[in-house]
Amino acid sequence: MNKLKKDKQNQVVASLVEGCSIRSTERMTGVHRDTITRLMLRVGDGCASLMDDALRDLHLRHVQMDEIWCYVGKKQRRLQPSDDTSQLGDFWTYVAIDTDTKLVPSHLVGKRDRATTHAFVADVASRINGRVQLSTDMLETYVQAVEDGFGIDRVDYGRIVKHYEAEPVGPGRYSPPHVSSVSTDIVMGTPEGTCTSHVERQNLNMRMSMRRFTRLTNGFSKKVENLRAAVALHFAHYNFVRIHRSLRITPAMAAGVTDRVWDLQELVDRAA
Repeated sequence: MNKLKKDKQNQVVASLVEGCSIRSTERMTGVHRDTITRLMLRVGDGCASLMDDALRDLHLRHVQMDEIWCYVGKKQRRLQPSDDTSQLGDFWTYVAIDTDTKLVPSHLVGKRDRATTHAFVADVASRINGRVQLSTDMLETYVQAVEDGFGIDRVDYGRIVKHYEAEPVGPGRYSPPHVSSVSTDIVMGTPEGTCTSHVERQNLNMRMSMRRFTRLTNGFSKKVENLRAAVALHFAHYNFVRIHRSLRITPAMAAGVTDRVWDLQELVDRAA
């Protein structure tokens, strides 16, 4: 059982949500990395349960979905035949965001496949009341998942189609190719203002706020349960504690989920 005092727990969690790695948090707080990991797992799992209960019956009208890549243990191309692909290799975090309130009603960590896409979209649909304007990228598995999850009467769905300049990849290039033009693909209903800019900006928040998403470092996740706990902690902090600069309140307040800004202590207490 974790014996850390509350102020020390807050120091650890505050360090983690600001993007520090486990080892840098260990150096700053004096708490052993194994204790930090156990605390992160406990609070992260609690945050997942907290959001699952609180983010229900939402009135969101403009939702964007996207996926962000990371890996656990080793990259996909480094996997050996004996490795468990359900626990190692490339993983994707599916994220939905409401462009009006900036609330993230749902996320899901898993493989970028049909089963994960359908589970994610079904969860988003179960949390929202009413008709939704929905935007995604061109991942093909979204189309059937949206029809199954929302039905054709609850969604106006469009996809963003990005066209890239032809340029050689070359050794040592880490940036994506330049986007030459963008068009939209209407899938269902009459979507208005199809866009994925807000959810793509959320991807940057994730890379800045979770060390395990930073590229070209050794701070990657070693276990998938650690990844899931870290992502749940990030989104609970983002929704309930972190004041959004453009809104001047938290996304949870903007969406009517709560009537006040939570402090970090309240989040840790509720999650623990």
